[in-house]
Amino acid sequence: MNSVANPMAGHPHGEMRRDEREITDPQQIDALLRGGRVMYIALSQQNVPFMVPVFYVWNGTALYFHSARSGTKIRILKENSAVCFAVSQYEGVIEDDIACDFEARHRTVIGLGNACFVDDDAEKLTMLHQLMGRFTDKKFTFPEANLKATQVIRIDITSMKGKQHGF
Repeated sequence: MNSVANPMAGHPHGEMRRDEREITDPQQIDALLRGGRVMYIALSQQNVPFMVPVFYVWNGTALYFHSARSGTKIRILKENSAVCFAVSQYEGVIEDDIACDFEARHRTVIGLGNACFVDDDAEKLTMLHQLMGRFTDKKFTFPEANLKATQVIRIDITSMKGKQHGF
């Protein structure tokens, strides 16, 4: 046994307790992030948690979402850019004869990262077109007033893990 302390011990992305449930294939994590529609982001301001669901885009290396330029999440992100995110695919319940042994059939990716406000118009437009493309085949132009009122946020991921059960 290695006598050096595990630097990830106590960290949310330390060793998984049920390692047989960990998704280790990057392609499966990529597929889950590409297939999901809603991402939950957890923020913290002065040790007070705040969580919000957002529509998102995964480009293979970073996550993007959009927002109004003001509001609670923008105010918190300006003060503390650290985020936790989660995307889940829920596919029902696995029943058991014992009530406490019911489990969810699911796949989930949870990660940590830093939120960056996107100011580059080309990056912003690319993300907005990709976001709309997740919900419709229609093509859009974005009025200048709407673009100015919209903030795009990129999450630069520092770590993430996948977990599944029932597949």
